[in-house]
Amino acid sequence: MSRRGVRVCELDAVPVGRRAGIVLGIASAAGAWMFAWPLIMPPSPGGTGHGMDAPFAFVAILPVIVALVLAQLSEGGLDAKAVAILGLLSAVNAALRPLGAGTGGVETVFFLLILAGRVFGPGFGFTLGCTSLLASALITAGVGPGLPFQRLAAAWVGMGAGLLPDRLGGRELRGRGELALLAVYGALAAYVFGALMNLWFWPFISGATMGDTGGLAYDPAAPLGDNLAHFAVFTVLTSTGTWDTGRAVTDVVLIVILGPAVLTALRRTARRAHFTPAIVHP
Repeated sequence: MSRRGVRVCELDAVPVGRRAGIVLGIASAAGAWMFAWPLIMPPSPGGTGHGMDAPFAFVAILPVIVALVLAQLSEGGLDAKAVAILGLLSAVNAALRPLGAGTGGVETVFFLLILAGRVFGPGFGFTLGCTSLLASALITAGVGPGLPFQRLAAAWVGMGAGLLPDRLGGRELRGRGELALLAVYGALAAYVFGALMNLWFWPFISGATMGDTGGLAYDPAAPLGDNLAHFAVFTVLTSTGTWDTGRAVTDVVLIVILGPAVLTALRRTARRAHFTPAIVHP
């Protein structure tokens, strides 16, 4: 429901209070800097992707997540039921991911992340994005330099789903309208996620390595605008029409087909857990 333009999350498993909101904002700002810093600072000679700084990024992300959890515990916003649901959904997502394994862009992990973020709120969505990708990486031996960036990008996807409006044009979003909103969000999130995953390694790929697209390689001496233009074209040529579109189509199809049943199940679970509603954003 809403009150004087303030959205109240109906089933917030991890209510984001002032303290947690600050922690979450700092985490997102730091993460954005970790993605974009090569466009501001020159890369280390001989570096490959974020191979050198990724372990430090991993270490930096984990305390932020712990801080978020501790902030919620201190505010009474996270109980054993929320932890149990988080663990269950993380395990389900970790089991779903190998079904697609990214083949042709088929990525099965995001549709449940989006639906859970929608039902349980942005704080839960952020945390689930991090834990899902970590659990999946541990199960599939996929721990590598890109994992910290995948986790943070997935966390943003889950958080964004929790921030989607409950009402549109004065009418509550349910049924087909809600599914349409979630499907559009899932498609957009797929392309944004793909662009972020390109950004983490693109600045360090040499022109020789890129072959025919060598003219789109990152040039630390070029103006920011030129590098951004090169990156946009590089993304379109290498991933937009294949991996990103495949991911977007997968999100839309799964949300439309499985969304009604999954949303119903998640909302029934949340109601039985008796989560306390909380104001999450204006």
